[in-house]
Amino acid sequence: MNFEDLKLIEPILKALKDQNYKEPTEIQAKSIPLVLSGDDVLGSAQTGTGKTAAFAIPILQHLVKGEQNHQKNRKISSLIVTPTRELAIQIEENFRAYSKYTKLKTTVIFGGVSQHGQTRALSNGIDILVATPGRLLDLMNQGFISINAVKYFVLDEADRMLDMGFIHDIKKIIAKLPKNRQSLFFSATMPQNILDLSRQILVNPEKVAVNAVSSAADTIQQYLYTTNKNNKKELLLHILKDSKLDQVLLFSRTKHGADKIVRNLKKKNINCAAIHGDRNQNQRQRALKDFKDGKIRMLVATDIAARGIDISKLRYVINYDIPNEPETYVHRIGRCGRAGEEGISISICEPEENAYIRDIEKLIKQKLKIISSNPFPQTDQPMTNAEKKEFEKQKQKRKQEFFANRNKKKNQKKSGFKKYRK
Repeated sequence: MNFEDLKLIEPILKALKDQNYKEPTEIQAKSIPLVLSGDDVLGSAQTGTGKTAAFAIPILQHLVKGEQNHQKNRKISSLIVTPTRELAIQIEENFRAYSKYTKLKTTVIFGGVSQHGQTRALSNGIDILVATPGRLLDLMNQGFISINAVKYFVLDEADRMLDMGFIHDIKKIIAKLPKNRQSLFFSATMPQNILDLSRQILVNPEKVAVNAVSSAADTIQQYLYTTNKNNKKELLLHILKDSKLDQVLLFSRTKHGADKIVRNLKKKNINCAAIHGDRNQNQRQRALKDFKDGKIRMLVATDIAARGIDISKLRYVINYDIPNEPETYVHRIGRCGRAGEEGISISICEPEENAYIRDIEKLIKQKLKIISSNPFPQTDQPMTNAEKKEFEKQKQKRKQEFFANRNKKKNQKKSGFKKYRK
């Protein structure tokens, strides 16, 4: 199948050709016809499957065919809500690329920066708005945005949206949308709370499922180094001696850890930058741009900060810290090997993380390939008192985070139930 088979109009086909898109991915081939036919869609797809194009392309075709681009007083006809700044920016860039040969106008709004540039763009009239929930509600409350003319609504990365505590914001936004609209709902996972939310947004949706979260893309080769905590820094430097690793996304469990890794690598003259919640928007965007442009070799990120990173040709992901949730591992390595490209993931495991590796292998139903040519192999040497203290500290912290998240989800569920009863 090619994009011509999906009955797309010439301006969009021309833009896709400029992007070197040849064949639609599975999520695109399944979703585009449904969206073009006017159906609501409930899509389950992990990162890297091409789902942005799966909703952007048909929405653009709807708007062009509806002659939205000929209106003088433009109103927001399509609204895409997504959890993070980086993802919002990426989606808006994709909309711009696909609408290159149309007269449609797109803008993006997000928090963490001055609103003046965003409100100025809005005042000129736009067709498509990509937004994070907080800034969207803020500008709606100030009277800069009205969404009562929205015909096409997309909620993207719904599971991450709920994890970040946006459930109440999402419900406020939904309440302001017109009832007569087409809605698209995408989530990497489909737990019960996500399904409950989808029922509030969608009407008789068509369901599309691609690549369950329990599987990594077949194009990703997964390798494992086992070492001890005090050797991880040296092992990373050993790995980076391979010049083929020219563009690497490395994951750290914490913001402090990310900054520490960057400091250590810079001392060894390795160009890198950290991207996490403590960095301001300009710092994050500059780091991401430098990484995409090849000015820095490595981007060190925490999980939430990396959610919106979309680099089409990224080949290498390193897990400096093994995540304690196996699904997070699948999301992480999904940053490489995207849309059919080859990818390589390298995980560095210390003894305290061995159980996490077993959980990951159980989830993905395969063993990670252990690298035998390892100058710093894992040993059974006892931890030092400092290591024991740090391990217990991290263990207690993870335990507190687990119960905090569980209680938050319980409270959200209770709150939603009370509202429903009212």
